[in-house]
Parts: sequence; structure tokens; C-alpha cells
Amino acid sequence: MDQFSFLNAIHSEYIEELYQKYLSYPDSLEPSWKAFFQGFDFANTSYEGKQIINEEKKQFIVDNHTGISEDVVREFKVINLINEYRMRGHFFTKTNPVRQRRTYTPTLDIENFGLTTEDLSVKFNGKIIGLDQYYTLAEIIQLLNKVYCNSIGIEYMYIQSPIEIRWIQEWLKKGFNQPQLNVEEKKRILKKLSHAVAFENFLHTKFVGQKRFSLEGGETLIPALDEIINSSSELGVEEIVIGMAHRGRLNVLANIFNKSYSQIFTEFEGKDYVENIFSGDVKYHLGSCNKYNTKKGKVVNISLAPNPSHLETVDAVVEGIARAKADHNFNEDYSKVLPILIHGDAAIAAQGIVYEVLQMMKLDGYKTGGTIHIVINNQIGFTTNYLDARSSSYCTDIAKTVRCPVLHVNADDAEAVIHAVRFASEYRSIFHKDVFIDLLGYRKYGHNEGDEPRFTQPKLYKLIAKHPNPREIYKAKLEQEDVITPELIAESEEQYKQLLDKNLEDSRSMDTTKVELFMQQEWKNFDRVGEKELLNPTDTSFPIDELRQIAKVITQVPENKNLFNKIQRLLNQRKEMVEVSNSIDWGMAELLAYGTLLMEGHTVRLSGEDVERGTFSHRHAVIKTEDTEEEIITLNQLNTQAKFYIYNSLLSEYGVLGFEYGYAMTTPYSLTIWEAQFGDFANGAQIVIDQYLSAAEDKWKMQNGLVMLLPHGFEGQGAEHSSARIERFLSLCANGNMYVINSTTPANFYHAIRRQLKPNFRKPLIVFSPKSLLRHPKVTSTLEELAEGSFHEVIDDPSSNVAKVTRLVFCSGKIYYDLLNKKEELMDEKVALVRIEQLYPLHWEKIYHILDKYENKKEFYWVQEEPENMGAWWYILKEFRKFDIDVISPKASSSPSPGSHDRYIKIQKSLINSVFNNIK
Repeated sequence: MDQFSFLNAIHSEYIEELYQKYLSYPDSLEPSWKAFFQGFDFANTSYEGKQIINEEKKQFIVDNHTGISEDVVREFKVINLINEYRMRGHFFTKTNPVRQRRTYTPTLDIENFGLTTEDLSVKFNGKIIGLDQYYTLAEIIQLLNKVYCNSIGIEYMYIQSPIEIRWIQEWLKKGFNQPQLNVEEKKRILKKLSHAVAFENFLHTKFVGQKRFSLEGGETLIPALDEIINSSSELGVEEIVIGMAHRGRLNVLANIFNKSYSQIFTEFEGKDYVENIFSGDVKYHLGSCNKYNTKKGKVVNISLAPNPSHLETVDAVVEGIARAKADHNFNEDYSKVLPILIHGDAAIAAQGIVYEVLQMMKLDGYKTGGTIHIVINNQIGFTTNYLDARSSSYCTDIAKTVRCPVLHVNADDAEAVIHAVRFASEYRSIFHKDVFIDLLGYRKYGHNEGDEPRFTQPKLYKLIAKHPNPREIYKAKLEQEDVITPELIAESEEQYKQLLDKNLEDSRSMDTTKVELFMQQEWKNFDRVGEKELLNPTDTSFPIDELRQIAKVITQVPENKNLFNKIQRLLNQRKEMVEVSNSIDWGMAELLAYGTLLMEGHTVRLSGEDVERGTFSHRHAVIKTEDTEEEIITLNQLNTQAKFYIYNSLLSEYGVLGFEYGYAMTTPYSLTIWEAQFGDFANGAQIVIDQYLSAAEDKWKMQNGLVMLLPHGFEGQGAEHSSARIERFLSLCANGNMYVINSTTPANFYHAIRRQLKPNFRKPLIVFSPKSLLRHPKVTSTLEELAEGSFHEVIDDPSSNVAKVTRLVFCSGKIYYDLLNKKEELMDEKVALVRIEQLYPLHWEKIYHILDKYENKKEFYWVQEEPENMGAWWYILKEFRKFDIDVISPKASSSPSPGSHDRYIKIQKSLINSVFNNIK
């Protein structure tokens, strides 16, 4: 008896449904079906037939010697064919406008599936491809080619969610993945394309040879963005944040953001800026904000973030901006804010930050409800061919790591581009995941308009020189469809050209150019200031009774919560710090600073690797119950509507710091903090520090109050866990662009944190936060020092006998306590230890006062535990150049600290002794 004869009566649609279920969740099938699909039973029967499972392609092949009817066998073969189109159809599309596609094998020829030309006329139930009637195999193949192998190639079969896969297949089935546009929509596309092309042509003729990183070859980006804004607004989106590199930015600014043409032209003419207090930046780095009126009368706020030459850096910044807008403007409704990231094909394939940002997609601390990624795929990076630029088949293959769909689209087919955009908008809206559109076009000129691309790609550029632009292609199509007339389009083009000519004439009458402030609404109440204003006294006091109340709340948890005994002991100790000993340590002072800001209505966000507990187990801002691991954040028990957000980040510095920078940029009334696990880990985020944190205000007028906590201090933990590279940050300081502190007391740290939100300006704060000082017995402050005090840029030696001091020592940070211990041991009265708590900007009035005070000094030293070529010494030497100052430090080194603990002890001991030896 044929144990598989039941297959003959099974509906093909049911087989297909079971098979798809098996591919995704094999254990969910009834055991006999699972065994059938695995080929286990076939391989062990007395029949000659065999079933072979191809794991890579996820298809099975059944020959016709099993006793199963020929019709069923043929249906399985057709199912295999259909699945191969779904999985590999994108390899056989018409998506490349200028190159011949690479050859992939095996092909989708029916012979590769055991089918013959005789089968082409056989009819099959259309339900195997989601249709309601019978089709011949020839008709099925024609439909499959329309869906999977036309101007759009889609990758999605690696997605693990059957719900997503079914939704995608249903979406593709509508119109067989072909655009369905009415006449008005077609005219709108042509208008947007015409403006994009005309703008580039105008710049090319009026500003010959100037860099502009033109969009030519990818002009369909403009109607694509227009459609995303329109379709997303119908799905509930109210704000859109865009990040992109140089290619096409000016076109986007002009034709999406409605930036004044005359303003763009003045930037081409290189005119100086209206203001003298910033340096500005090249025109294709600038950002913009505006309101976009959709075709259905809605208004969407749109923002284009400024971007440096470090291409993909803006990705993380945009995600941070979007998250901040959703948190603060839409009560954490991420469907209201849409991030759009526009990549180059070479960059998305090569830049590691893309992966870091993608991994944020579903994380509680960083999710934004899904991002639409658009790749302007020029098939070339600067002069590098795509075959030399990646190992993957596609530049977008990174999308597969987080199971996001990818649509590869011919950029010459404007309607296909719009169709892909609509898919992306709907998918993101429903599944809150990222989606990728690979806009396959070309680059008409070299990397910039001054390059000669035929040096490196002569064959390609012969083809490009003869290739019509997307507007010409689409115009011809619409003329053939009688949608437009040549006279109408010529009239429209002439009107646009006259508009550009008029703006060019206006720009030439302007003497200067003006750079608009990014996010004007968010920053309307803030001033931009220089170094002098950073030194103005800032009132950071807080009522002591309220401080005690905050301490009471944050040191207790709700009743019946089973806490780990060490946590309960910690809470009791913190309570005693306030109520009994009046000796507050670093961790408690930090939490009190956050609590006071929350009580004043300021939201606080803190993220980084292991920040909830703290790398050095000092913070414990998140407490977990021992039995259920329920999370308790005592700061959110305060009676305030402001929230305390704290998140352990993914193991990323570059991406996370960029995200937090974007978050802080959007929320100037909130405190945003990133903490490095160890200070030197900031190395991994150096691009964000160099291009945004230190320079954004000078380049783009963008203020930012981000706080960076960088644990720093030499305790013999080796080269990579000692130095936060003070020297690098000080090298970036100028024009009052940031605060840099190396504080030694909990109270001073407390006031520095509070100071961030008190003035009517914002500056980044770099804190070389300590490690060993977190529990040092002398590193405590009183409640009065927190409540009534303020930040001290310089702290004089409180125990010095001024008349007896002959050696004046300036230092900063943890080394002070090492020196203090030695001074007390020797009962030395000739050395005074002065702490520079704020390294930038230096408070010279206070420094001069101290220098004048020690009138009997004969020697003046800067002492540091960093090697002589690192730390603050070179900076101190420059700033104190008019004084006779010398350094006591370890000798210059290529690495911050030795790996041997014994050697470290010897170096440190020699350093400390040197401070107190041979005193004049």
C-alpha cells in the first residue's frame, strides 16, 4: 500500500501552506508532515523514489517513482519553482540601467526544476501563488516575472516571521508588483523629476567645475522622498528626520526642503557669512528644517541633519533625533516620527556604524519604530568599482542580519521607485522595522564635478554619456500615454528656469550669506556664547530640605520587594550618608544631582555600556529584585512628571555616542549623558567627537549639552583601562566650545551636572570621572556643600601655610589624593597642592589669585600621572607659557600605562616622591 497516496487528494494550496510553515517553524507541524518534508520517510521506504532537501535553497525535489500521481509530483515541482522566484528572483531583474547584470546560476529555467516545455500548457490552481483561478504554467511564470524580475527585485524570504512573509506576498500580489498610478500622480512625479534635473543642469552651467556632488543618475530620489512624505503622513507620521551624505544633498535642500535658491547660489559664490562668530561649512554639509505640505493637505515637519564628510556618521545622530522627538513630543509613540537614512552604495557596505545603528532597531533604549533606508547606488565609490568595494552580492546585504526586506529598484523607472516607496512606508508602519530601497542608478560625473571618471571606468562612462536621464525616459513614457504634451512640459520647464535665473540674479546682489539655525524652534530661547560667558557664575544651589526628601525617596523601594542583601545594605548606607554621617560619596551625589533636575522638571537620559549598575558598581540606578528580576528605578518614584531614562547600551561607542548626541541636540531642556565603560573606550567614537561634539557649533551653529562621563585614573590596570586621553579633548578646545573637567569631589561633580541646564546656552561637558575615587574614604562631600555650594573651577590647598610654601604644585584629578597622602605622611609644609578642576576653559581670575597668594614660591610645577607626552601637560605649558612652570610626570611613552602592576607601582611611587624631593 502506498503510504503517501493521501497526497493525491490534498489541495495544492494546503500543501504550499504547510510547506511554508515547515520552512519557518518545522516543529510546529504534525509529526508525519514534518517527516514527509524532511525526506525521512522517503529515504527509508521500499520505493525507489528519494526526496532531497536542499538546505540552502529550502526546496525539495521529488522524482516520479514514488507511486504518487504525476499531477502531485508536478505541483511540487511548480512549488519549488515559485519558491525559487521568491528567494532568487532578484538576481534576474531589469534593475540595472547602465550595466549588464552579473550572471547567476542556477537560473530560473524550468528545466532546473524537472519541468519541460510540455508542462507550460498545463493548468495549476492559482492558489499556490495566492490567486483565485487556474493558470497555465506559462502564465504563472509570466506573473512571477512581473512580480519578482521586473524593475523591482525584492529580498525577503530570510525573514523568520510567517506573518511578515505572508503580508509581503499579499502586497506583491496586488497588481503583480506593478505600479498603479493615476494621471495626477504621474504628473506630480514628472514635475519633481523635472525640477531635480533642471536644478542640476542649472548649477552645472552657471557654476562650472564647482563641487556639488550632483544627483544626476539618481534624480528619482526627489519624487521618492516626496512620496515617502505623502504616503507616511497618511499612515500617521507627523515628523520626518533625514540623514544623508553629500550626493544629492543640494537637490534635496532645494526641491524637498524649499531652501532658498538664492541662498544656495550665494554659497556657491563663496560669500562670507553674516555672522563672525562661527566658521561655517561647505554648502553640501548643511542641514535644514521646514514644513512640508502634502498633496492631501497635511503638514509634516521635516528635518535634514547636517553631516560631515564622515559619511555614515549621521545615521546614529538621526536615530537619536527621531527618538528624542518621539519621547518628548509624542509621548513615546514612535509611529509619529520617521527616520530616513540615505546612503551611498560604497559607504553602506563598508562603514561599521551602519551595523551598529541597525542593531538598535528593536532595543528598548534606541528603537525608533523603523527606518526607511534609501541607497543612492552609483555602482562605484569614488574611483573604486563595486567588485572591489564589497564581498557581498549587494551593498544592502547587511539588512539580512536584522531580517529586513530589501527592494532593488531601477532608478530609471520612476513609477517603480514610487511603488517601492509605498511598500516601504506601509511595511515600516505595520511592523515597526527598517526597510531598504536600493536605488540602482549611476553617477553622471566623477566623485565630484572636477574629477575625470574615464581615468578609471572608461567603458562605463561611455555608456553613461549616451544614456538619457530619468526625466527624459519618463517624459517619453507619459507622452506615449498621452498624459502630457510636449508644449505643456516645455512651458513648465521654462517657468522653472526663469525662477532659477531670477534667484541667481538676486544672489549676486547679496554681499554675504546666512546659514539658518538647525532646529530653530527647539533652540529659539538659547544664545550662542564664547569662552568668556562659560566662566560666569552659575547658581546651582538647591533647597537642603528638598534634597533630604529626594535622598529619602531614592533610598527606599516599595514594600514586599525581595532585594539582594548587598543592594539592601547599599540603600541603607546611602540613607545614613544623609541622615547620620553627612558624608556623601560619588554615587550618591550623582543620583542626587539627577533627582534635583527631575524635581525641577528636566528629563534625564543616561546610556552606555553597563550604566544601570555602573562599570565600577557604584551607581545602582536600576535595582533588580532577587526573585523575579523586576527592575526598580527609585528616581522615577519622585513626585515629578519628568522622567529618568537609563539604558544599558549595546556594546558600541561610535553608534551610541552619535545617537545620544542627536538626542541631546533635540532636547536642550533635558540632560543627556553617555558614559564610557572605561574612558579610553571613547576612542571608538572619535569621529563623533571630532566632527560633531567639538566642531558642530562652529560649523553649523548647533549647540549641544551632551555630557560624556569618561572613567579616568591610573590604578595599574594596564594601558587600555587607565587614560581617557585628556590630551585629545584639550586639543579640540577653542572658542568656548565645551567644558572639560577632572573633578575631585562629589559636590563639584554634582554642581557640574546641574550647571549643564542652568544657563541660556548649551555646551558639551567632558567629565574625566574617577574610578578609585568612587570609594576613596576622603572623597566625600556634605549635604550643605551640595545644597548651598556651586562649581569650583580651581580648589586651593585648604591646609597650606602660605608663608612656608616654596613649591607650588598644580594638578588635576585622582593624583591629588595620592599627593595628599604623601604630604600628610611627611607633614610637609613647603608644598601646596592646587587642583585645577576645570581644564577648559581655565578660570584665570581664580588662578591669578592663587599665584599671587603664594608670594614665597620658588618652584612651580604641573604634576600628572599620565606620561609627559600625554595628559594635560602640553596644554598647561601652552596656557602658562608666560610663567616659569615645569612638569613632574612619568617619562614620555607610546602607551598610556604599563601592563605590569609592579612596574606601575614603581613609576607611581617615583612620581609621588619626586614632588617632595629636593625642595628649594
